[in-house]
Amino acid sequence: MDQYELYCLADPLFYDNLDHSTADGAEFPSRPVPEGWFHDKTDTWCYYAPTGEPPLPAQGWKIHVSARADDAERAIAAVWDYCVPRGIAFKFLRGAPVLIMMNSKAASRASSGKLVTIYPRDEGQLELVLKELHELLRGVSGPYILSDLRYGDGPLFVRYGGFAERHCLSASGERVLAIEDGGGRLVPDVRGATFTVPAWTTLPGFLEPHLAARNAVTTTGLPYTIENVLHFSNGGGVYLARDGHTGERVVLKEARPHAGLDAAGRDAVARLEHERDILERLAGLAAAPGLRGYFTLGEHHFLVQEFVDGTPLQRRLVHRYPLTRATCTDADLAEYTRWALDTLDKVERAVGELHGRGVVFGDLHPDNILLTDDGRVVLIDYEVATLTGDGARAALAHPAFAAPPDRQGADVDRYALACLRLGLFAPQCTIMLPLHRPKVAHLGELVTDAFPVPRESVAGAVATILGTEPDSATEPETPPPPMPGAAPWPELRAAMVKAIRASATPERDDRLFPGDVAQFKPGGGLNLATGAAGVLYALDATGAGRFPEYEEWLLARALRPASGSGLGLYDGLHGIAYVLDRLGHRQTALDAVAISLRENWENLEPALHSGLSGLGLNFFHLGFPDEARRAVELCADRLGGPGDVPELSGGSNPRAGLMYGSSGPALLFLHAYERTGDPALLDLAGTALRQDLRRCRRAEDGSLQVNQGWRLLPYLDEGSVGIALVLARYLAHRHDDELAGELAALRLVARSGFFVQSGLFTGRAGIVAALAGDPLADVHLRALSWHALPHAGGLAFPGDQLLRLSMDFATGTAGVLFALGTVLSTGPGERTVRLPFLEAAPERPVPDELRKEVQSHGSS
Repeated sequence: MDQYELYCLADPLFYDNLDHSTADGAEFPSRPVPEGWFHDKTDTWCYYAPTGEPPLPAQGWKIHVSARADDAERAIAAVWDYCVPRGIAFKFLRGAPVLIMMNSKAASRASSGKLVTIYPRDEGQLELVLKELHELLRGVSGPYILSDLRYGDGPLFVRYGGFAERHCLSASGERVLAIEDGGGRLVPDVRGATFTVPAWTTLPGFLEPHLAARNAVTTTGLPYTIENVLHFSNGGGVYLARDGHTGERVVLKEARPHAGLDAAGRDAVARLEHERDILERLAGLAAAPGLRGYFTLGEHHFLVQEFVDGTPLQRRLVHRYPLTRATCTDADLAEYTRWALDTLDKVERAVGELHGRGVVFGDLHPDNILLTDDGRVVLIDYEVATLTGDGARAALAHPAFAAPPDRQGADVDRYALACLRLGLFAPQCTIMLPLHRPKVAHLGELVTDAFPVPRESVAGAVATILGTEPDSATEPETPPPPMPGAAPWPELRAAMVKAIRASATPERDDRLFPGDVAQFKPGGGLNLATGAAGVLYALDATGAGRFPEYEEWLLARALRPASGSGLGLYDGLHGIAYVLDRLGHRQTALDAVAISLRENWENLEPALHSGLSGLGLNFFHLGFPDEARRAVELCADRLGGPGDVPELSGGSNPRAGLMYGSSGPALLFLHAYERTGDPALLDLAGTALRQDLRRCRRAEDGSLQVNQGWRLLPYLDEGSVGIALVLARYLAHRHDDELAGELAALRLVARSGFFVQSGLFTGRAGIVAALAGDPLADVHLRALSWHALPHAGGLAFPGDQLLRLSMDFATGTAGVLFALGTVLSTGPGERTVRLPFLEAAPERPVPDELRKEVQSHGSS
């Protein structure tokens, strides 16, 4: 979630970048750009490079400077003063908030610690820069950069990687940063949490002693034998070990200096020392693990504590929660409610034990609560615990359980307990409360409607969160917005349009409507998934109206895409062209496609979201028959057979589903078949669908969902209901009893009663859109009220991760509007609302001029 937290720094309501932050200290002090130098900014970095020098190599050995917040400005100034006179390109983080976020406990272990990156031209310059900067940066301290090799004992590190921004597809089908291997092929530029030297190059000789020094630090000689890794964070690891003297199994908690920062700027070492002190205070309590010891190894600190053989409450919740099962009954709800209430009482008693010793836990959430088979409840992770008498607040907390600023001391735990009392029945929903805290009263009503939980229990939790007395009568500050399932369609539509329009920022060049963090990638503010095109598409498709001022904003930018913008249907130019054509701007749409044709579009992956199948469908739509035929050919050539994909999706394996898997090419083959009547294309569609079905697994409730190994996915973009849309279209042309049974199992997931997010691509709205016409769609339409929030007198929905509101098509309010339109736009004069190219299949294919060419290809 760390990338989302980065975009929470600038605005309390919407994901945004630091260009639009009003906070003091958002950026490090800047200097005028030197004459003859190029300067650019991204959401994270400030780049500087001389313009009169020969171009840098595309890849090589780069230098990273690490620094803690107190040393950051000094380190940047030293690098500036050294590199500018010598014409050496460099970049540094934009400001202290980004530095803290990049070094936070939840940050990526592979990229953490990097304050400055320097780009030497060759190994000779590499050695000289390291040697001279090592002296200039003496006294600067920073976290160890795990992906790099440390130079000496200072803040300099080195790694081989890309200088130029190049991309390739990873094994999972994602577009990632790339470097050339020894054969000149682009391969992923992997940034792992350990230092490695690519097989096609060698470590410069002068760095060999530094590698030897790194390898000399081992765990040999420890009085503990590490048996397993329990968890890694940027602050350090958590290990299961055995005491060599007593044979007792223990847990070792590691802390890396200057890493794993919290909001107060404390590093992992400071918090681990604090945890040791708290555990000493809690010695003997069943609610806390026993302290066994504390030691250092190299620069790293280790706390030794009792191993509690328990299961995190979060894991028990996921396993037991009944509303995610298609077979949920009233008896299941009653049994779960009894278990949840009993567990909540035990957790409350455990927290009370801590308060009795004068300790506020401060970070109560289901992952920090262990449940043992013998009924013991143990609270773990005391890094941010405080003393009740101090009236302090934790500087690090789970966003779904973090108390507002008006709570201090033990009230912080009481607030988290109240969130837990709701959260066991509405998982993750309390993460939305900072956006509109009065929403908790509505959540309480939904919980008591869905579960046989005593109303007084929920009312008490709601009152604690609101800071009021239970059952106190309070007038809402503003009338509540209309809710899905309760208000008529025109009223709902008007409320959502009001919120969307209130959020518009036509004065900005990067985005028109706030949405997902992906909109800050090149072209993300314009495209169909996260940009203006998607919002305008949803408004038009649902009959909400045309907005010329917004269309002009998109038209002014459509034909000058930013470098690195996508070409695809949902991530780039083709989606923009599709929407502009729909809005009547056909020539601009054709011009946008013409721009895409000048790019190397044939090398794109087959996926619908950003690849060839999306392009092919749009080529058909806009009248580019040769290009459409070529897209079909390329997808067919790269398809393989049903067994040519692994059974497990995700990880290092290709992705499955409508947007990223084989269902996208299947949709393209079906459209080509409907135009040509060539049965070979129908065969290809069947093969593609069987590939995606191979990557699905039946859940315990009998539903068929995409299998990622550690979870099953039901969603529109990468889950079962997206596959179901294309499979239904296939079965309209060719009956197959086996596949018909698979379709029923894919759709069974819609009997689940709860989804964490509301969005179109990975949330409940996608279930609604995929099942339009099915009575179950109406059930999910009403349940969208779980996430509905007021905004500017209208109705809005949170985006992915639920931390901020979103107005975009993929994750936010426009996508929910569109989904509601698929179900509610059924009156006289209303349009049929369906996803692009997923309208009902024609009864009979109509041949056109493509038939001969595509039939010839399919037969071969």
